[in-house]
Amino acid sequence: MLKTSMKLLPALVLGGLYGTASASGFQLLEQNASGLGNAYAGSAAVAEDASTIYFNPAGMTKLQDREVSVGLNAIRPSYKFTNNGTTNPAAFGGGAATGGNGGDAGDWGYVPNGYMSWALSKDLYVGVGIGAPFGLKTEYDRNWVGRYQSIKFDIKTLNINPSVAYRLNDKVSVGFGLNWQKFDAEYVRQGAPGALVTLNAKDSAWGWNAGALFQLSPATRLGVSYRSDIKYKLEGDIATAIPGGAGNVTADLKTPDTFILSLTHALNDRWDLLGDLSWTGWGKIPKLDIVRTSGAVAQTLDTDFRNTWRAALGATYKYSDAWKLKFGVAYDQSPVKDAERLTSLPDNNRIWLSVGAQFAPSKTSRLDVGYAHLFVKDSQINNSQNPLQGIVVGSYEASADILGIQYSSSF
Repeated sequence: MLKTSMKLLPALVLGGLYGTASASGFQLLEQNASGLGNAYAGSAAVAEDASTIYFNPAGMTKLQDREVSVGLNAIRPSYKFTNNGTTNPAAFGGGAATGGNGGDAGDWGYVPNGYMSWALSKDLYVGVGIGAPFGLKTEYDRNWVGRYQSIKFDIKTLNINPSVAYRLNDKVSVGFGLNWQKFDAEYVRQGAPGALVTLNAKDSAWGWNAGALFQLSPATRLGVSYRSDIKYKLEGDIATAIPGGAGNVTADLKTPDTFILSLTHALNDRWDLLGDLSWTGWGKIPKLDIVRTSGAVAQTLDTDFRNTWRAALGATYKYSDAWKLKFGVAYDQSPVKDAERLTSLPDNNRIWLSVGAQFAPSKTSRLDVGYAHLFVKDSQINNSQNPLQGIVVGSYEASADILGIQYSSSF
């Protein structure tokens, strides 16, 4: 299984582009499956496998000399719209919009991940992680009532994260990583009767992450970590049959930074308690201007995102030497304000309920499985940002289910 896992890593580089948002905004927390059962509580402090490279690289100092971890999370969000007065653009006749509610705009997405960590000395560790930290896909039926605002919106990312960690002493470890990240976006909407507008844009850029791990007592561990924002200059083109509408475009985008504070505590020989508090700087995306090479703005997405908080609590029960059971609950705040909700991102606050299990057939191998259901608050939309795209009025019912599996090995 170890040889198979290592052979999978190159495939993950190619497959890591695909995912669909489950955390707030278009963030993907699912960078492993071992944390899914705890709703990612204690993410920056657990350090139980090589996936700590993403959540807190300092955690590598708690691992064996060489470790590998590969996993896959399958995410199924659901976005169901109910129309309550949507109108066509005035330029195309106005009046009540014709068409249906769009079906379910959510669909299955898959988020693979892979990590390798190894010790260069007793205190110095290096590693690399591969994953997709952001992703989103909403796709409505072609002739739904809100087609002038969006039919399809698809974000894919790939992140490669080389990292280093150093144990300062028995109580404190620190870690640092670089992140090369690729961002790819596709946006499709109705531009005029009988004519679609399709935008494709992409870029790659660098960011960084850092963390520290504190062993407060034999039973208690504190972790802190930070992931930087990443600035993109997206470049691409608009394809459309509308006269004068096609051409090259650019857009400046900054993905949010994230700070995590985590705590784990061994209550006794059977129970471990975990906690997590994280902040995400979504306020860095007040809007997205899509600009033609002439300097004219082709379209503006007025997101007006707000910064968000996420809190999670979890517990792990050691049933036997081979089996652990995991439980978790979390509250995840959405960056989307009611007044600026987009059809391409009908997001709202959500509550996570998670369960999972870990099977260790030997001291050097572990298999994790996890499941989470996300209860997303019903939301209203009254979007009239652009007179050429009509006014979408109605409500959304949303939810999400996540399934994860992960294999980890030390050698």
